[in-house]
Amino acid sequence: MGFVIKNLIKKYGEYTAVDDLSFSMDSPGVLGLLGTNGAGKTTTIRMILGMLKKNGGTVKWNNENFSPKTIPTGYLAEERGIYSKFTVLDQLIYFAQLKGMSKKEALKSIDYWLNRLGIPEYKNKKAEKLSKGNQQKIQFIAALISDPELLILDEPLSGLDPVNTDLFKDIIKEQVAKNKYIIMSSHQMSTIEEFCENLIILNKGKTVLKGNLNNIKKSYGRNHLSIKCEEDISSIIEKYDVEVINNSAEIIDIQVKNENQANDILKDIVKNNIHLIKFELREPTLHEIFIEKVGD
Repeated sequence: MGFVIKNLIKKYGEYTAVDDLSFSMDSPGVLGLLGTNGAGKTTTIRMILGMLKKNGGTVKWNNENFSPKTIPTGYLAEERGIYSKFTVLDQLIYFAQLKGMSKKEALKSIDYWLNRLGIPEYKNKKAEKLSKGNQQKIQFIAALISDPELLILDEPLSGLDPVNTDLFKDIIKEQVAKNKYIIMSSHQMSTIEEFCENLIILNKGKTVLKGNLNNIKKSYGRNHLSIKCEEDISSIIEKYDVEVINNSAEIIDIQVKNENQANDILKDIVKNNIHLIKFELREPTLHEIFIEKVGD
């Protein structure tokens, strides 16, 4: 089994929104789709789902043309929107039947998910009576209702309080454990790091980085140095050919060339009898990698 996107292109006149995008998921898991606003993430998702016509490229599932009509697919859109005048039950039945489920199958799944998300009492209420967080739960149920093989989540945790954030995370982890294929788009780097083994970073429609997250971090090496001292060490840092990433009153973050350079800085600090509180050499965070790849 595999999900393969090759040479995907979307143009609007002379403007190229997605430029020759390719990636594959050879086995179940979570793929992170990252990029700034306007990078092409949502456009990519909509082309995969057939909501937008592509100008080039292919989307394959098990070497066959992919369609949500034939492969059970769930989609939680970034734009939150449900039918406000419909009851929760009526619209979930409607969404389920659009996915080919019988009413009996739909009712069983709806009851399960309403209870799993802690909102069974809203079953017969109109959606407009629900809080934004509970409306988001209804959309999540609509994505999950058919037990999809492919689940696409566009900013799934946006706007949730801490309790419901944990609840959504638990459900996503359950889907991972059930060997689902999941594409997750998010601006929350910590969420991507928590869930995604592999990722793609887009910038202005182009792929600027893709691969296994751990391997990407290892390729950078342990070259990010965080230092905290009781005294200002700017004069020491200025002596070295390093890139200052952050210099605040609390801590200074720099990118060194190698561990030897970090050791030289440490020796210099000790030689000047400066009290050292923190000295950590580490791999870069996803946030730091992202800024490097898409920052102007």
